[in-house]
Amino acid sequence: MTRATRRPPGSTDPDRTASAGADPGPDRTSGTGPVGRRRRSKLLRTATVIGVVAPLGLVGWLGWRTVGGPDRSVPAAAAGTGTPAAAPPGGANPTGSPSGIPAPGTAPTGSSDPALPLPAPTSTALAGRTVLLDPGHNTGNSAHTTEINRKVDIGNARKECDTTGTSTNSGYSEAEYSLDVVHRARAILAARGATVLLVHDGDRPWGPCIDERARIGNAAHADAAVSVHGDGGPANGSGFHVIMPAKVTAGKADTAAIVDPSHRLGLLLRDSFHSATGEPYADYVASKGLDTRSDLGGLNLSTVPKVFIECGNMRNPADARRMTDPQWRQQAAQGIADALTSFLTTR
Repeated sequence: MTRATRRPPGSTDPDRTASAGADPGPDRTSGTGPVGRRRRSKLLRTATVIGVVAPLGLVGWLGWRTVGGPDRSVPAAAAGTGTPAAAPPGGANPTGSPSGIPAPGTAPTGSSDPALPLPAPTSTALAGRTVLLDPGHNTGNSAHTTEINRKVDIGNARKECDTTGTSTNSGYSEAEYSLDVVHRARAILAARGATVLLVHDGDRPWGPCIDERARIGNAAHADAAVSVHGDGGPANGSGFHVIMPAKVTAGKADTAAIVDPSHRLGLLLRDSFHSATGEPYADYVASKGLDTRSDLGGLNLSTVPKVFIECGNMRNPADARRMTDPQWRQQAAQGIADALTSFLTTR
């Protein structure tokens, strides 16, 4: 912005050489004589210089305004803050990773409650360890029913690629809940030095399918994996439960090697989550907060220790109030992160 220049009292105009009221003399008023001729010559030279410099200055000013002056913002794309292109169908992500795993430390996208950038590690408790967090379902699944209804092989059966998940009566979806809690748990684990990978980060239009969710953890050689969910049980039922893999050796499924470590992880997760949140064990399913199943593709096809947690019943009013509370979700994330830390640092 250009500011008007104010001259101090008594200063002279740069185009004036005599003070007010002084006699200019005949050569100054008539233009005759050597003084007048010199003045005309000086004025002619000044006009010539102005005629050359002014257009050049105008061109430079226009160019400067186009690029961006002090009061103009550089476009977001030029500043490196543009939004990356949307992921294509199938789940390719902006990093180019074929598995759909965002690079560690990538700021989360696509969440209704996005997490802050990952903190720098404050300890080395989990240094060298890789954790896979699997946010259940996807907010876009309902718009891709053909894709998610496709059957996939889970070893001992064929099941739908994915489902839409459940929601509270007010419309807060399981997919939103699970991604928010996973973001919070990721931040805690990353601060402890772990490499944390997500099966998806809200960056895919739908899915991924349950068999791909297992493959992502297998390909990463994760030391442990947790799939985060909210249940859609009867409205009069409440509480959380942890699901562990049964021994399945059928087709492409072979959980023999992960049953025992997954059971240990499940016990730790049950106790840690209960302690962190105060949520009671489910009173409508499982036994003392633990269940073992052979019909979940994400467990059947896993080759790394993995469990599911149903953090509460989203159809129950009391559970729904807790699960929609950000402070409670932070406690839920703390319970999950503490369980994984105990599993990876103790035997």
